[in-house]
This record gives sequence, C-alpha cells and structure tokens, in this order.
Amino acid sequence: MSAGTMKIECPRAWVFGDDIDTDVIAPSAYMMAPVETMAPHCLETVDAAFASSVGPGDAFVAGENLGIGSSREQAPQALMLLGIRVILAKSFARIFYRNALNLGLPALVCPAADAIRAGDALAVDPLAGTVENRTTGETLACEPLPPHLMAMVADGGLLAHLEKRLRARG
Repeated sequence: MSAGTMKIECPRAWVFGDDIDTDVIAPSAYMMAPVETMAPHCLETVDAAFASSVGPGDAFVAGENLGIGSSREQAPQALMLLGIRVILAKSFARIFYRNALNLGLPALVCPAADAIRAGDALAVDPLAGTVENRTTGETLACEPLPPHLMAMVADGGLLAHLEKRLRARG
C-alpha cells in the first residue's frame, strides 16, 4: 500500500439492486455446511448464473441496504470465496459491513453506485474513496476507508491483523 492510494482492479462489476439480504447471499438451507458448500448457491434466487460466472477480482455492486437480514458472516465469506475483491453499495446493514471488513473484504459506501453497469471494469481506491469506471471513463466518489481499517483489510482481516500486531510485540 503506497501513501494514500491502493487501487483494486476489478475486471467486471456484478450489479444488484436494493435490499439484497444475507439470506439470498448465504442461503439458510446451507448454513450448517461449510462455506465452500454454500458459495455455489450464493444469490441463486436473484441471479442463478452468478456463482458459476463470477470471476477472481470482480466487484459486487448494490443499491441501498446491502446485507440486511441475519448477521451471517458466511455472506461476505461466500462472496470472497467466489472471487469478489471489493463491495460497493449505496448503503449497508451495519453488521454485514463490519463482517466484510473483518474478513478482509473492502466495502465502500458509494452513493453513485447506480451509475455502475453490469460488466463494467473498475479500479477502486478505498483510501482515496474513488471508483474509476474503466468502461465509461467516469470517476465516482465513495466514502474512503480510514487507513487503520485499510491496514486491517490488507493484513487479511481482523484476526490476521491482530495476530500480526501480537507477533510484532514479541
């Protein structure tokens, strides 16, 4: 991470609307199974092709209230397992937002998320709070992630970050 910038290149945006809840991201029928079993069913009731088509480094974009519903840590885990590298939404349910960051998945509040179209290539800078749409040439403003949270994300999430800090203390 360089001073003040950390671009995340996303070859393709997957765009969803408002009120995407954790029950469709992490279906309850698979809650007792490992996340590896659940992930192929992620969003199957909203977009049956999503789990089999999403690729490494893709962006997940949504409208208002992303992650409402149950406080399922498996929801951002499933997205990460499928290859999602960053999440952008107009607003988040608080627990989903924090679960994503705690797992090392950048999640940014992006009021102009509806300007992103499915398939757009993006470059997201969480520290600067910008999204460059490589497809349209437009730059969108997001709420930047504070450096301390971005350091946690860069370390692989909360547990990895705490382990790193404890090791540094000796």
